Amino acid sequence: MKELILIGGGGHCAACLDVVAAAGQYRPAAIVDKAGALGREICGHKITATDDDLPELIARFRNVLISLGQIKSAAARKDLFERAGALGAEFPAHVSPLGYVSPLAALDKGCLVMHQALVNARARVGANTIVNTRALVEHDAEIGPHCHISTGALINGNCRVEEGCFVGSGAVLREGVRLGPNSVVGCGAVVLADAPAGSRVVG
Repeated sequence: MKELILIGGGGHCAACLDVVAAAGQYRPAAIVDKAGALGREICGHKITATDDDLPELIARFRNVLISLGQIKSAAARKDLFERAGALGAEFPAHVSPLGYVSPLAALDKGCLVMHQALVNARARVGANTIVNTRALVEHDAEIGPHCHISTGALINGNCRVEEGCFVGSGAVLREGVRLGPNSVVGCGAVVLADAPAGSRVVG
């Protein structure tokens, strides 16, 4: 079994640990967070390192998952991803055995597909993106890097969700809609038309 560094020790980390354990391909080598969180336990694993330890940890274990959550802004997750990458990290994708990714779909590095999520044929999911519990990415949809498709969100066919977007729980994007970079779609919102970069669509 390969070893994995998780960067981010909050609530999303617990969900990541659950998916990683269920998939059975990796085991946590270290959980990294701020110094004030050292020693705190998450799902039976202690936070044992800070960002200062990343050069040594990545040189030793290599594989990294960004386990910091993303509410609205992708900036912190993107920064951690880029910093770890500059240190030589590798970012395997992780798929829950309770989810489904079509063999005709494509996942970029560092993606996380959670329990009961579905990524359908010819869909593409960008690097460091979360497809959360029960979310749907339909056929021919493209999700950019550093996005969070939240719980129960529906991204219909041929949609384009560009870099850094957050799509809230239960939101729906109509087929063919384009969501510009760094946009935020609120919980339960229905997006019926293209939205420019930095849009805020309220549910």
